[in-house]
Amino acid sequence: QVQLVESGGGLVQPGGSLRLSCAASGSIFSIRIMGWYRQAPGNQRELVATINNSGSTNYADSVKGRFTISRDSAKNTVYLQMNSLKPEDTAVYYCNLRQLVENYWGQGTQVTVSS
Repeated sequence: QVQLVESGGGLVQPGGSLRLSCAASGSIFSIRIMGWYRQAPGNQRELVATINNSGSTNYADSVKGRFTISRDSAKNTVYLQMNSLKPEDTAVYYCNLRQLVENYWGQGTQVTVSS
């Protein structure tokens, strides 16, 4: 089993920045993909960004150039630096870890972009 604990959400004005963190604990394999997804009210959960154990990253087109995903392998922690935030980025952000056939989710953290 794997546990994911997210932190860093909150309220920010348009154009502002936030940094999300996700700490993983438990039975974590060396080969894994961690990432962030988000879900706005009335919408399906969508990919924001992922990073694999080699450090390769993948971003949704809507966040490219504004968001940066990174990791600290020693701490089993993944980060999402979000800059130039827009009202349409408002959503619950979920941390995700995939390894082999296992798929784990965090509890979610609310990000609200509003003036």
